[in-house]
Amino acid sequence: MSKGIVLKVTLSLLLFLLIEGYPLIAQEQPVRIMFYNVENMFDTVNDTLTDDDEFLPAGTRRWNNKRYRSKVNSVYKTIIAAGEWSPPAIVSFCEIENRKVLEDLVYGTYLSKYNYRIVHEDSPDPRGIDVCLIYRSDLIDVINYQYFIPYYTKRSKLATRSVLYTKCLISGDTIHLFVNHWPSRRGGVLAGESQRKQIAEMVKLKIDSILNSRVTETKIMIIGDFNSTPDDLAVGLFTSKNDKGLSMVNLSENLTDRYGTYKYTGIWEMIDQLIVSDALINCSKGVYTEPGKLRIFNPDFLLKKDPKYPGMSPFSTWSGYRYQGGYSDHLPIIIDLAVK
Repeated sequence: MSKGIVLKVTLSLLLFLLIEGYPLIAQEQPVRIMFYNVENMFDTVNDTLTDDDEFLPAGTRRWNNKRYRSKVNSVYKTIIAAGEWSPPAIVSFCEIENRKVLEDLVYGTYLSKYNYRIVHEDSPDPRGIDVCLIYRSDLIDVINYQYFIPYYTKRSKLATRSVLYTKCLISGDTIHLFVNHWPSRRGGVLAGESQRKQIAEMVKLKIDSILNSRVTETKIMIIGDFNSTPDDLAVGLFTSKNDKGLSMVNLSENLTDRYGTYKYTGIWEMIDQLIVSDALINCSKGVYTEPGKLRIFNPDFLLKKDPKYPGMSPFSTWSGYRYQGGYSDHLPIIIDLAVK
């Protein structure tokens, strides 16, 4: 058979496939969502409205422009690596000082090539650290967003981070995303317990309102640093059934990675978690995921040999007040969404 005939046959086959609607390219890549506690990502400028003095050039941590730029590049590198073939569609954060930090990350690195946009508002946290996200506008449409503040934060001594709610479209399907950073357990496991419970109750009320206003297949994701493990009573509020018999699934509960996301006194803990509505797993069409799709992102460069306890620990920016130039004291979590 001559080369001309072969070419004609090939072109005819390609034309037939196009007309019949057969896919000529590999299946669409999944949409990846990431959460990352970036450990004190402050700029070097004094904010007179917050307690950021230790992260200034003359502060106790001697935070300067060189260290700040290194921090921005470290977070950028982690995001790129977590994306593998392409950076995540949504990256949600906690411990970001302000919008400028996000702008330096999104527009001052090669992330600028990926059409990221910013969702951010200042929180009432005394140190000024915020919950926020960036999203790729070529993959995600944000319909609206809102920050929720528990009522007790009106008392300044208990002020904490807001919860970010974002309603977005992914591949034409609506996803309700709640990003959290609950109060710390500094001082022991019970420290901040009542505040965490009140935040959980607030988020639960918002979620029940969304679930009850729709009949089926409402897709909700609750993600963040809960400063609690999956078996904590406050976290368990989400997986208890509401008055319509609807509940959520904590995908972090059965994670089989050999690490948690945070190491405390030699013990790995799964305090950065993802909880989803059942419809995101068992839906008949649209965006979905599977329990095995959630994983801790723990490449070698995010880890170091634990100097005190056996095994590895996160390669953090700080060891106490000693600067060591790492990434974060938390490991990120990532999950892939696909479309039916």
